[in-house]
Amino acid sequence: MRKIELEIVALSHSITQSNSYAVILGEVNGTRRLPIVIGGFEAQAIAVALENMHPSRPLTHDLMKNFMTAFDIQLQEVYICDLQEGIFYSKLVCYTANDTIEIDSRTSDALALAVRFGCPIYVYDTILEQAGLANEASEKAVSVNTSVPENKNNSDLSLLSLQELNELLAEVLDQEDYIKAIDIRDEINKRNEQKNS
Repeated sequence: MRKIELEIVALSHSITQSNSYAVILGEVNGTRRLPIVIGGFEAQAIAVALENMHPSRPLTHDLMKNFMTAFDIQLQEVYICDLQEGIFYSKLVCYTANDTIEIDSRTSDALALAVRFGCPIYVYDTILEQAGLANEASEKAVSVNTSVPENKNNSDLSLLSLQELNELLAEVLDQEDYIKAIDIRDEINKRNEQKNS
């Protein structure tokens, strides 16, 4: 089977399942998108890496990367290898100086590690044919951007002063709510851009 390279193009609230998120993978040099529903913790792990945030203590995927690096294990690639009853299955392709092995992984964990290692993400073409969406359909299903889109509480952010936003940002970072931190940071950046223009 042929592998097709993907990249993360969006992380969004799921429109099909409440309290879930969707990570949207886009075909590199192509137009198809592959939406995958993931949980809130997994979305946060991916968002933290995508946004280059540095939590005060390592998250689970950061710990895994540190462990692998300490033992000179490199993550060469991740690939989505199967789709059964709506569940995606993935493999981590790891190598050392002496060996290359494939390790079974939840897709959300594989993606969180791929972002941290900067390694390619692949999917078998048969899975992309089965579960992928054409670009136009995927854009209607979810907004395509690299941060979590506005949630219900974002309307409240526009009512806060810049000082209150900075205080709230510090508070949510202390609580390790990185998804909300992205929303607050985006509002702060938007205000700063408006000031400078």
